Amino acid sequence: MKMIMVVVQDSDSTKLINALVEEGFRSTKLSSSGGFLKSGNTTIMIGTEDHRVELALEVIKDTCQNRRQLISPVSPMGGNADSYIPYPVEVEVGGATVFVLPVEGFHQF
Repeated sequence: MKMIMVVVQDSDSTKLINALVEEGFRSTKLSSSGGFLKSGNTTIMIGTEDHRVELALEVIKDTCQNRRQLISPVSPMGGNADSYIPYPVEVEVGGATVFVLPVEGFHQF
């Protein structure tokens, strides 16, 4: 058995969970936050049999695509304003960070 932990942007989480349910996967959704863009993330935990890991990874890859987005940087409060960029910049967002971990035991009470 494996535990798949997926970190995605909040905007991708509902679509991903729906796609996982369509393929018969059960998951647990946890709220988390990112460091670089200071935006909301979602961590999704999926417990599955070893032979279904590739299918889960396929669903994640098909659902969570990278894309370009304009963001407005937050001005530094009391920090170094020398490196502050006062106009929107284009960054790559989306995609997924995936960890596949072995599970020694599984219990449901």
